[in-house]
Amino acid sequence: MENKKIVMSLGGSLIVPDDIDSPFVKSFVSFIKEYVDKGYEFVLITGGGKISRNYNNALKEITNPTNEDLDWLGIAITRVNAEFIRVALGNLAFNKIITDPDFIPETTKPVIVGGGWKPGNSSDLAAIHSAKSLGAKTVINLSNIDYVYDKDPQKDETAKPIEKIKWLDFMLLFPNEWIPGRNIPFDPIASCEAQNSGLEVVILNGKDINNLKNYLDNKPFKGTIIN
Repeated sequence: MENKKIVMSLGGSLIVPDDIDSPFVKSFVSFIKEYVDKGYEFVLITGGGKISRNYNNALKEITNPTNEDLDWLGIAITRVNAEFIRVALGNLAFNKIITDPDFIPETTKPVIVGGGWKPGNSSDLAAIHSAKSLGAKTVINLSNIDYVYDKDPQKDETAKPIEKIKWLDFMLLFPNEWIPGRNIPFDPIASCEAQNSGLEVVILNGKDINNLKNYLDNKPFKGTIIN
């Protein structure tokens, strides 16, 4: 890639699918170190993932939380994940996580890590705002899927992977409102913001580090480009 300032949205379910996935985090840290040595700089925005949804579902069984309540809970979990990744990166990372993506600190450190922002906004939107703050043109969204599909592949065996799709067509595939904990490839508010800002989002399976390297090295890769 020509632009070596990279914004990544790192799905919480990669960090904590059920328990903390230490082997994944080790391999991800090694990947970051390798590409920092190649001159890359990263802003990493961590999500909440499955553990956030588990908390949300448990609260709903106990009481009647508002969406704002659920959002704040999810934000707290994303920030725990961010602190975990920041410390795992050691001296490569800026010494504090960011909580407002509109203000990226000036630092000589090659990696900045952040979590959730504010109620009504997902970590996907935080990544979009981070990209705008940096002047980046692309956000890499790392989750546990290989592609965006035209239907839910877990419910419909005829679902087909999509390699490239326009924002308007992408947004027709999914609900157009943000609900805390909803599990979709990229949240609708962030999608609108990305479209309006002329940003491209690339959906990749974060488990496949070699595939991520292929994307950065301009080699053939598995994933979906949304622009």
